[in-house]
Amino acid sequence: MRKSIFLFILSLTLFSCKQEKEIERGLISEKGMVVSARAEASKIGVEILKKGGNAFDAMMATELALAVAYPYAGNIGGGGFMVYRMKNGDIGALDYREKAPLAATRDMYLDDDGNVISGKSTVGATAVGVPGTVAGVFEAQKKFGKLSVQEILQPVIELAKRGVIVTKKQEKRIQKYQKGFLKANKDSIPMMHHWKENDTIKYTALANTLEQIAKNGRDEFYKGETAKKIAQFIQENGGIITEEDLAKYEAKWRSPITFQYDSLNIISMSPPSSGGVCLAQIMNGIEPYDLHEYGHNSVKTMQVIIEAERRAYADRSFFLGDPDFVSIPLDTLISKAYTKQRMSSFSFEKPTASKDLNHGNIEIIESDETTHYSIVDQYGNAVSVTTTLNSGYGSKLYSNELGFFFNNEMDDFSSKPGVPNVYGLVGAKANEIAPQKRMLSSMTPTIVEKDGKLWMVVGTPGGSTIITSVLQTILNVHEFGMGMQEAVAQPRFHHQWLPDVVMIEPNQFDENVKNELKKLGYKLDERDSRVIGKVEGILVLKNGKFEGGADPRGDDTAVGF
Repeated sequence: MRKSIFLFILSLTLFSCKQEKEIERGLISEKGMVVSARAEASKIGVEILKKGGNAFDAMMATELALAVAYPYAGNIGGGGFMVYRMKNGDIGALDYREKAPLAATRDMYLDDDGNVISGKSTVGATAVGVPGTVAGVFEAQKKFGKLSVQEILQPVIELAKRGVIVTKKQEKRIQKYQKGFLKANKDSIPMMHHWKENDTIKYTALANTLEQIAKNGRDEFYKGETAKKIAQFIQENGGIITEEDLAKYEAKWRSPITFQYDSLNIISMSPPSSGGVCLAQIMNGIEPYDLHEYGHNSVKTMQVIIEAERRAYADRSFFLGDPDFVSIPLDTLISKAYTKQRMSSFSFEKPTASKDLNHGNIEIIESDETTHYSIVDQYGNAVSVTTTLNSGYGSKLYSNELGFFFNNEMDDFSSKPGVPNVYGLVGAKANEIAPQKRMLSSMTPTIVEKDGKLWMVVGTPGGSTIITSVLQTILNVHEFGMGMQEAVAQPRFHHQWLPDVVMIEPNQFDENVKNELKKLGYKLDERDSRVIGKVEGILVLKNGKFEGGADPRGDDTAVGF
């Protein structure tokens, strides 16, 4: 009997050790960490932390370094959202989303017959919203930062002058978008050159612009010589942004969306981002189901998540917009009672047809080409930041004098209610165009607490797939016991109500699972080379150290100290 007990205890011990060994860990650091789309930006962010700066100083440095090293999505000509958590538990959110110009009108992208004019909201100066990035990083750093702006920007300026080495993935991106550059620009721009892997691209004009911003502050971009040059350039290219539009722009502090899932407290972005609301609805929908028992990416797990996503995205496309312009029933949308009612029609026997599912009884748009970074500092503060130009290289419009691309965020409005935008998302009246209004977003910068303490900082690009990528990453760690790096590397799937298909990453899912889903009636879209999100995450381990998760789908890199 004693021998049997001994063998049983030994087997449990060995099983426990085996389970622990199977957790794949990413970079581990003790004091602080930055995870972003490029090593150069992550290193500069950590450099600022080492100088005594905090997460908000590192935010400014990392974001502007991404404008240099990752012009595909990093920017000073776009906008974004930030969610923060201080060491003492205080939380908040900053909205520096772009805005519609004063001269914008509801039907500005429609022809005389009321049809959407192809390309007008996506390519060139007519697609550009008033940029918010510079205002955002200055606002956050002014309120919470420790270092001088000049000290923070110096390594970014040096990087722009020194140049950035082209990666293989960047080479392919540049080649892919060169036709768009030709279409949007009157003159040749640096990205039209046939750059190859290991070439070095120097950003001298951008360095000069950043030097002026470092010298004169955020007003250089919104009221100074740079503002004059921006307005003149946009207008010369057929756009409507004026000096007054720039002078009026302000970043805005918001209250983040907070909700509970099991033992976790989720803190995410509020409207005009749909991220936090949609994430809350989906997680409320799946909470009653035992995903851990069903298994990771099993048929039943995927069914529950797909059906919760379907219902949340149906609501997203109707109720959400800029809260300064429309009334949003936030408390109802994120309540567990409301989601329980929405999930009442769910059955494991067959899918709910999206055509039979409308918004609940009581609009939205965005590209795949965004970028995210996560930061924790040595003081115990954390920031989660998602920023974008919208499409890859935004509107493709580039100022040779100023050295940066402009966004095409105007496409994130509903050009015409009921008509999907370039990314397939259907919008409604809540997200129609109006002067000074902020367009709806999918960006979902998120911070997770566990037992009252900081546990995870996470976010991703991916347009409409942002919300579902953040969701699956959190679940991978919480429900399935993965490490941060392992969690971000897992294959992902996505459903957004319309079109009524399940997008899955190709050649990543079990064939039996796919076949069973098809038998049940789910339509699977397994397009070649489809990437769903590029997640950047930081997990606080039990010993207090940080584990970075940098998505292998890109050149993403975690750097710590």
